[in-house]
Amino acid sequence: MRAWIVLVLVAVVVALRLWTRRRGRERTASWSWPAVGDVGLVAGREVRERLRAKVFRFGTLVVLAVVAAAIIIPKVESGQHHPQQVGVVGPLDTSLRQSVEASAKSIGTTAHLVTEPDLQAAKERLGQGKLALVVNDGRELLVNTPVEPTTTSTTAEFVRAVSRDLAVAEALQAAQLSPAQASALAHTSPVPVHSLQPGRNHGAAQGTSVVGLILVFIMLTQYNGWILVGVMEEKSSRVIEVLLAAVRPIRLLTGKVLGIGFVAFAQAAIIVAFALILAKVVGSDLLSGTAPLVLVCTLIWLLLGYAFYCWVFAAAGSLAERQEQVQTLALPLSLPIIFGYIIALTAASSGNASTFFEVLAYLPPTAPFAMPVLVALSDVTWVGFLASAALSIVATIGMARLAGAVYRRAILHTGNRLRLRQLFARSAG
Repeated sequence: MRAWIVLVLVAVVVALRLWTRRRGRERTASWSWPAVGDVGLVAGREVRERLRAKVFRFGTLVVLAVVAAAIIIPKVESGQHHPQQVGVVGPLDTSLRQSVEASAKSIGTTAHLVTEPDLQAAKERLGQGKLALVVNDGRELLVNTPVEPTTTSTTAEFVRAVSRDLAVAEALQAAQLSPAQASALAHTSPVPVHSLQPGRNHGAAQGTSVVGLILVFIMLTQYNGWILVGVMEEKSSRVIEVLLAAVRPIRLLTGKVLGIGFVAFAQAAIIVAFALILAKVVGSDLLSGTAPLVLVCTLIWLLLGYAFYCWVFAAAGSLAERQEQVQTLALPLSLPIIFGYIIALTAASSGNASTFFEVLAYLPPTAPFAMPVLVALSDVTWVGFLASAALSIVATIGMARLAGAVYRRAILHTGNRLRLRQLFARSAG
């Protein structure tokens, strides 16, 4: 298993190294998208600059390392099995005790049986996490949280194994078995497993929080920051005056956000593919709760979220002239992203979506985080999903028009910082 992990990591590093070398040999080549004219030329320029940057290469490696650690470490820790604490209520003869111990051994762990004074005391210890399950009179199993069919943890496998083996052991205790009875015994149904808490879609919520929310948060903060800094640097270095001599402002701004967006989604695709392949290779269940539908919805909202925020950060960058001004602008612009991320992560972890959280799923600034969680928790219909997407698209169009107007009027402004009142005064004029 460890050999596979090493081979996967080495393959990724080698592939990135060969790709960067190839890009070095092709530096004289020009990226151009003739179908979109000036916008394509500007977008190609942004793609070249971002891919050549060391921060992109190093950042990609860091993110891949973090993803690998998030997948591998829980798998390694899960391999270090601790004894399963089993509470026993009522009589449990020697054969049934041996059956429980054999069930634990069959999945690579051990069982420690503890006699409980009564069922209520056993439930209290079960709710406190001191017991993995409770065997009640040898005919019923109690667990604290539901054991979903897709759950592959050691405790879940142990509960399923005990359920099957106790059913078989109970049948074996029946005297005078005929061949027909023995044949029927092989198809005995497991004993019922009852939960103290109502069932929730923990797997999908966990997959969304680990894969989707973190991915969206990293992509939006990193690449919108690139747009903000990039616009400011072009303005402060006076490069923008040369560019505007050949390209209209709105085309220049559109090409910039498209080029950086292309790099963002290329990196996102690499991260998602790496996570899925590595989880499959090492046999990790970290991503098992993430259904393909949830992952697709997350990528869709990553696109819609970037489309909305990129114009906001581009317009803000045209208002700044120095690095300290960028820091001042970045924090208030990032507050909706941070707020949406924290609220969505909390809802995904708890498995509950409040009315306030459902409202956030229809607001363009927070919808990229809230809506994928609602999809994972099955708390939204397709009509609601499409309505939220339509609202986000309409808001993006309006933000693009506003950002274009701000960019056109502020990009060549020098001297004192341009105030919003002055900007709107120019707009009215």
